[in-house]
Amino acid sequence: MSGVPGSPEQWFAEGRAGQALDAFAEDHRGLAPITVAVDANGAVFKDTLCVDSPATGDKVMTYLAEDVPAGVAKLFDVDPDPARWAIAGLSRGGSCALQMSLTHPGTYPTFLSMSPQKRPVDENPAERLRGVPAVAVRPIGVDRGRLLARGLCSIPMRPELSAYSHLTAGKVREIYEIDDDTLLMVVSDRISAYDHILDTPIPDKGRVLTAMSVFFFDELDFPNHLAGPADDERIPAESLGRALVCKKLEMLPFECVARGYLTGSGLAEYRESGTVCGIELPEGLVEGSKLPEPIFTPATKAEIGDHDENVPFSRVVASLGEHRANELRDATLSIYSRAAELALERGIILADTKFEFGLDADGGLVLADEVLTPDSSRYWPADSYVEGQVNPSFDKQYVRNWLTSPKSGWDKNAGTPPPPLPGGVVEATRERYIEAYERISGRRFSDWIGDPA
Repeated sequence: MSGVPGSPEQWFAEGRAGQALDAFAEDHRGLAPITVAVDANGAVFKDTLCVDSPATGDKVMTYLAEDVPAGVAKLFDVDPDPARWAIAGLSRGGSCALQMSLTHPGTYPTFLSMSPQKRPVDENPAERLRGVPAVAVRPIGVDRGRLLARGLCSIPMRPELSAYSHLTAGKVREIYEIDDDTLLMVVSDRISAYDHILDTPIPDKGRVLTAMSVFFFDELDFPNHLAGPADDERIPAESLGRALVCKKLEMLPFECVARGYLTGSGLAEYRESGTVCGIELPEGLVEGSKLPEPIFTPATKAEIGDHDENVPFSRVVASLGEHRANELRDATLSIYSRAAELALERGIILADTKFEFGLDADGGLVLADEVLTPDSSRYWPADSYVEGQVNPSFDKQYVRNWLTSPKSGWDKNAGTPPPPLPGGVVEATRERYIEAYERISGRRFSDWIGDPA
């Protein structure tokens, strides 16, 4: 091969691997080492391998010229047997990439990638990309190379979930440690009711909660705990769409609840004392009454199986100091007001919600955990809202109603676990979660990343 003296080892060391492939392409005029085709409509070209990208779910087409295996094999002096090749496609924002691994006795595995620029989809991608050489080559290690070279398949370039240390498990979430600064928060499809984790999951619930949190983190003008996008490369493929990379924070020991309407535990306390968490409210309020202004009603964080305990604001002051307590209250009410305004524009009432906050290394207040999801918030359809009665909500109320109905045969005070949910209840609950996300965000849930349940 002219103009490329030395060995692959030297090319890697000198950062000249791209030049090596360019020279190879020039020496074999008209024969591109690698060409890539992306078809937005899903059409399959001749000699095209179709793969689903674990990063986005997009259909990505990789077009390989007939001489590619032999050509690259000659460049690296390896066996051109196609069984030794592993190929995958990735697509983000219209750009495309090809990943290729090869192994051979006596050589070490190599990794080749190409990322051409976004082009109009009405062109012939196979033709327009012919002749574009690969731009980067780097060694990837023998073990990974052997794994990738098990045939024509999608390459699992993302880490396995087992690579991270499992720290804690909650009712719905699993927390893993990525490194000293970041965590992986994985949201399961588990659902809880009456302080029990039910045996029956709600398909796609974890993806809905993650999608909703990401939407509001983007909408709210407040520091949050995200340390990467929803398709961050540190997220395992099996967790895409239901996991987020988050900053490690010093979490504060209170649930920060904002109420704009009277219902739930707030209504129960009001009926007894005329107050909610020590805040006096006007007389004559009933189920679903809109409060004169939103109120901050903090609660302690309970262990799994226990109830959160509503506490007065003075308890927060005593624990955190007046300045931090006021900061928590102001942030909670400000975020609630913004979210309630946004939801009402989409025909949804945000009756109440709860937030969790933490402190960063500089002591700054950071919004953490889930935010404004159907699990942490009470959403009501505005067009059917009626003061004085229990309003239907976009959350697990459908599950609660079934569990306490004669059909379930379960007594929540008996100390026994709830029965499995019937299919109709599961599907109806799933639909309510998805409807809440789509109506509030204005987005289609089918466009959210990750594999559907």
